[in-house]
Amino acid sequence: MKAQNVSIKNPFVQTAYTFPKEDGEGYCLFYDKKTKKCQVHSVKPETCVAGPVTFDINIKTQKIEWYLKMEKICQLAGKLYKNQSMLNKHLESAKKEIFQLVRELDSNALQAILKISEPETFKIDEDNIGKDILHKLTDSS
Repeated sequence: MKAQNVSIKNPFVQTAYTFPKEDGEGYCLFYDKKTKKCQVHSVKPETCVAGPVTFDINIKTQKIEWYLKMEKICQLAGKLYKNQSMLNKHLESAKKEIFQLVRELDSNALQAILKISEPETFKIDEDNIGKDILHKLTDSS
């Protein structure tokens, strides 16, 4: 982050997986409220690439379910929702990033992500998931 001249002490939450911290108002620490832009846009993590798209995995249906955050918590979500072609393009990119993340995460990290409640979202799509991903979630060893 030195290349972007960003100086934020301990900007990530280190739990079963790593993600950017939020301030007291729920904004990402990399979000500049004055410019309304991301300070680390050029090296943004998966969370930011996916943006207002999030996911859950339904073991019963063997599907990954795609959700869009509500406009009140993400302005980009509102813009995407109003423009179907832009939403489809963004969703394609988000799916690619999230599928890669899901494949790379170990079982504990993936399960930790799936425990996060995101009530201010709504389902927009779903896809089949592979047995490798299901195995991560159902293997108790």
